Amino acid sequence: MGSQQVNRNPAHLDEVVCELTLADPAAFVAACRSAHGAQPAWAQTPPPVRGQVVANMADLVAANKEGLARTITREIGKPYAEALGEVQEVVDTCHFFLGEGRRLYGQTVPSEMPDKQLFTYRVPVGTAAIITAGNFPMAVPSWYLVPALLCGNTAVWKPAEYAAACGDALASVLRAAGLPEGVLEVVHATGAEAFDGLDAALAEGLVGKVGFTGSTPVGRRVGELCGRHLQSPCLELGGKNPLVVMDDADLDLAVEGALFSGFGTAGQRCTSLGTAIVHDAVHDEFLDRLTAAVDAAPVGDPTGDVLFGPMMSERFLARFEDDWLGLVRAHHTVHGPMGRITAENPRGDFTGEGGLYVHPTIVSGVRVDDELANTETFGPLVGVARFSTWDEAMGLANGHGYGLSSAIYTNDARTAFRFREQVTAGMVSVNNSTSGAEAHLPFGGNGLSGNGSRQSGMWVLEQFTRWQSMNWDYAGRLQKAQMDVAELDADLDYRLPA
Repeated sequence: MGSQQVNRNPAHLDEVVCELTLADPAAFVAACRSAHGAQPAWAQTPPPVRGQVVANMADLVAANKEGLARTITREIGKPYAEALGEVQEVVDTCHFFLGEGRRLYGQTVPSEMPDKQLFTYRVPVGTAAIITAGNFPMAVPSWYLVPALLCGNTAVWKPAEYAAACGDALASVLRAAGLPEGVLEVVHATGAEAFDGLDAALAEGLVGKVGFTGSTPVGRRVGELCGRHLQSPCLELGGKNPLVVMDDADLDLAVEGALFSGFGTAGQRCTSLGTAIVHDAVHDEFLDRLTAAVDAAPVGDPTGDVLFGPMMSERFLARFEDDWLGLVRAHHTVHGPMGRITAENPRGDFTGEGGLYVHPTIVSGVRVDDELANTETFGPLVGVARFSTWDEAMGLANGHGYGLSSAIYTNDARTAFRFREQVTAGMVSVNNSTSGAEAHLPFGGNGLSGNGSRQSGMWVLEQFTRWQSMNWDYAGRLQKAQMDVAELDADLDYRLPA
């Protein structure tokens, strides 16, 4: 086994949430071996029965909603209201998929020959190795686990080690819904140890699908590893999500959307607002209103009514201070204080004592070639850029190479559809924030944000099933495709009389 780790409440660092022993690569492989052994029997369980297990999951998660949300708030500092919404997303995901046990449809298609029938079937991929980030420690894993299990796969799940208590809490509820032994294995490990274990498990043929949610650099490594084993992983990676404000926008609504997009969950979402791209005609007024809204927003104890609480862990605090704030340049203007909230650098009367709190930061004067415009900054940091032409706006919206989420604020339907057509993001919001997935829509990105795979809704079934075709010939003789096909006489020289 690996090293010991203590997870502390990021809002109250003197409070220990859990202590855990991190697994080594051999333990990861052992979990994959156990899940691999359990998979045939689980796949033979009739899909409607698996659907009933998913229905049980929905009921149990709903019954434990408050306890699960409290665990999220204690371990990663997400405000309790947001944590409740996250747990509801798990319930919604279960509700969507419980019926798929009776709807894993294939097709019958006509043959080109008589006395022959053609069929297609969805079959499970086998065992899925799921590796997730901790900013949504229950909702995002459910996007993988629920459909994977429903389709007859088993799963080995590695939660983020800084959200281990959240992982154990969710897994215990899901297992209580009727999952047999070995169908859902949980492994707590560092990313490096899990990667080595995954490498060995793939080499042993134990894993049929890899799902990964995390940073783009790590996603590249996971994609390379899977490619060597002729697998296509499901990759959900980072984002630099634009929010375009047109000159006809409802500015109150745009500010409200930017506030939630940029600073909810302390900006620690893959769908967080990266750069607000604002038309010259309304730039100054939007910036003034957004700055006022941020100044007025409560930041602090996540059990209260706050815009955001602490950073999730000391690791994320350090990267925010050392790396992301370090992207501010001389031509930028910073609106308000920066860095960690302390007694020497307070936010009003709030000193952030005992927790990992940082100031929300707005940086204006962002240009298309700035590092700040082209780098995912995982924290409460929003850039503001101005534009005068449509091409300038789209250059800022797409030039960074990410393609996860996007938003535009306008009252012109033509502009909205033009944006939808030209933006590279996999998800587009009109007069809404860049964050806010629903369980029945596809979730995922393009470019640096992923490999085109999608989660949620019926689209995720493509990740956890493979198509199998079958032909059944009852002619009593060998009929050879493309060779023994009947031909009907036709007069291709026929023309209507003049």
